[in-house]
Amino acid sequence: MTIHNLFILLLLFIFFCSHCLCSLKDTNTTIQSSPLQTYIVHVQPPQNHPNVPLSDEARRSWHMSFLHKSIASAEGAEPRMLYSYHTAISGFAAKLSPDELKYMKTMDGFIHAIPDKHIPLLTSHTPDFLGLRLSTGAWNASTSGEGTIIGVLDTGVYPHHPSFNDDGMKPPSKWEGACQFEDFKCNNKIIGARAFGSTAVQDDDGHGTHTASTAAGNFVNNANVAGYAQGLASGIAPRAHLAIYKVCDESGCSTSDILAGMDAAIKDGVDIMSLSLGGSSTEFSNDPIAQGAFQAMINGIFVSCAAGNSGPDSASLSNEAPWLLTVGASTTDRRVTSNVKLGDGSEFSGESLFQPKSFSPTLHELVLPSKDPYCTGDLDVKVKNKIVVCKNGDVTRISKGEVVRNAGGAGMIIINEEAEGSTTFAEVHVIPASHVGYEDGKKILGYIAKTKNPTATFIFQGTNYGASPSPAMAYFSSRGPNNPSPGILKPDITGPGVNILAAWPDNVGTSFSLSRVRSDNSSFVFNMISGTSMSTPHLSGIAALIKSTHKNWSPAMIKSAIMTTSDELDRSGKNIVDEKQQKATFFAMGAGHVNPSKAFDPGLIYDIIADEYIGYLCGLGYTDSQVGTIAGKKIKCSKMKKIAEKDLNYPSISVKLGSKPVTVTRTVINVGDAKSVYTLKVDNLAGVSIQVKPTMLKFSKVNEKKSFTVSFTNGVGKSGSVLESNLWWISDKHVVRSPISITV
Repeated sequence: MTIHNLFILLLLFIFFCSHCLCSLKDTNTTIQSSPLQTYIVHVQPPQNHPNVPLSDEARRSWHMSFLHKSIASAEGAEPRMLYSYHTAISGFAAKLSPDELKYMKTMDGFIHAIPDKHIPLLTSHTPDFLGLRLSTGAWNASTSGEGTIIGVLDTGVYPHHPSFNDDGMKPPSKWEGACQFEDFKCNNKIIGARAFGSTAVQDDDGHGTHTASTAAGNFVNNANVAGYAQGLASGIAPRAHLAIYKVCDESGCSTSDILAGMDAAIKDGVDIMSLSLGGSSTEFSNDPIAQGAFQAMINGIFVSCAAGNSGPDSASLSNEAPWLLTVGASTTDRRVTSNVKLGDGSEFSGESLFQPKSFSPTLHELVLPSKDPYCTGDLDVKVKNKIVVCKNGDVTRISKGEVVRNAGGAGMIIINEEAEGSTTFAEVHVIPASHVGYEDGKKILGYIAKTKNPTATFIFQGTNYGASPSPAMAYFSSRGPNNPSPGILKPDITGPGVNILAAWPDNVGTSFSLSRVRSDNSSFVFNMISGTSMSTPHLSGIAALIKSTHKNWSPAMIKSAIMTTSDELDRSGKNIVDEKQQKATFFAMGAGHVNPSKAFDPGLIYDIIADEYIGYLCGLGYTDSQVGTIAGKKIKCSKMKKIAEKDLNYPSISVKLGSKPVTVTRTVINVGDAKSVYTLKVDNLAGVSIQVKPTMLKFSKVNEKKSFTVSFTNGVGKSGSVLESNLWWISDKHVVRSPISITV
């Protein structure tokens, strides 16, 4: 131990003693015993020489000093301390009673406490769908992510899956982490693993294995689910390294564990953090993920987070802070097709991963359980040898099939509710089935209502590619606007998140399924699941590809490259649509659908430094203390240059427009050719005037900066409406697009 750290410990001892001797009345006070709750406690960092890092022992002693005085229980303070955070925040997690917390709030150095929360997990072909190929494009340009480290904070991982072999991989050039597997030696693919809130890193759910392999799984031939969607599987960055942080189990995740995982990932030196999880919208000063992500950003770490699965409701996002990437979910062009054919000859497209060859395509009687249309329990009609129509919702779609099967049904048609629109899922059902969209479901119900003896059958067509429209927004993908900060357009981006095939640790389906693990582990399993949990690791992998090529780019620069090169049109050249087949708004898809190949060479980028984020937080009206909990240091907003939301140098623009004109400023950096000229294009809007100055940007060197202003004037825009436009900077080689959202 250094002399400096001994001195710090002595100061902490004196500080602790001063707390103990502050008054006879205080020392004799017995804090009443009450039920304990976990809190994340923010405290001022101890006074320390700025050029000498504080040791872990000294930091923990400082944190313990708050517990020793506050806790009067017989077992003492030590068992109550859960985590002493190193970097993610200045503070700790501990179990406290309400009275103990009340007392702690009176202590010098205390800033803020947040109750620990339980938040949910937000739960192949996609590399090819995204244009990633070995010989060309982003994989070729980035050496497939070689050398980058992706930290996956999830349910752990099943390391024995071949997606995690390290064939052809070099060891990482840097790594400070640990490997806590009991039966697996970390390799050049999985270079480290830690568990928080759990004793084992092994995945007991499947979610973490799936997301890790999506981000950076190695190449595996003959990947499939129950014999379908067969092909060469890989992650988005197949040569990137994985660091696993188990912060969740099958029931979800605690924010104190998540923050501990983020803290470790920062200390270990990851390049990318991938978090396929999120709770409800919350202020950034009360959001541990936003706080941990801020410190990650300061350390040059790109953070990719799920937008949430609460769509299509408005303002349903999670993970809305501007210093992290908020990822929505879309479909791909792959379908595992199980069509419904009715007795009148009409046919409707649906999906299922259970397509038994033994099923006879002859027509079966078609029934709808009127008293239990969601097929949740005992059916009120005789269904033996019949196809049963079940509405989506209330219970899982697999459970509906079990109800129908147990009642003797021959098959099941699942029809969407109106809010779910056209989004359908390919799943390993227990009986022949088809999941169809809302509009097709209405037609099937109409046929039943008007037909005396309705009949139907299934036409199984296996795996098909080229489905249209694609990509399209998934109904479940959470929508903007951004609650804590409406002036920042969220989500940021959309990636594949429906029917995503990736590694899985256990048997898929039931005894009716063919996707099974042999007892000797000689076979392996993939699964196909959906959610913004699945789109998030796609973007994490893409960020790793960019980072491996542009090693000095900041997280904001990587985000800018992803957003400004994204697609607003689908593969057929039409507008990307939502679940209702209507044009997707920026509140649904963010800037657009990610285009990895274009993101490598964006031409111009928008950058944001830490002090600008701090000025932005001050501009939101947060107190010095609230900003300090996020920034991890003392902040005086009175001494900071406050930045309005609209003027944060974000790649998108979101303004609220009243009777007075609004002007925003942006600055771009030239990362393309040294000598380049960009001309302006703006999508015209009825009712709002948009003026940009200047209308041309001329660059003479790389990394040169140019600023421009965008002024909005309300003409006849309808009050309460949201209008959308695009601002384009176009050169002979690059197209740089910024989405604009205007609330009138």
